[in-house]
Amino acid sequence: MRDVIDRANDLAQLELDNLIANRKTFQGESATHCIECDEPIPEKRRQLLKGCQLCVDCQRLKEKLAKR
Repeated sequence: MRDVIDRANDLAQLELDNLIANRKTFQGESATHCIECDEPIPEKRRQLLKGCQLCVDCQRLKEKLAKR
């Protein structure tokens, strides 16, 4: 017999799968300067991460805030 926690876990997994399947990624060219702080984005980062728009520091901050 499945309990409430099992059903909640199933629902959470379905929602996560849906979010991953429908995520949108930027497909354009990488920015030469960060869209947040206007600092230059290194050439190597722009080549490795196609479509990057943030410098390393701003990306870290964005990810840190998203975890909260």
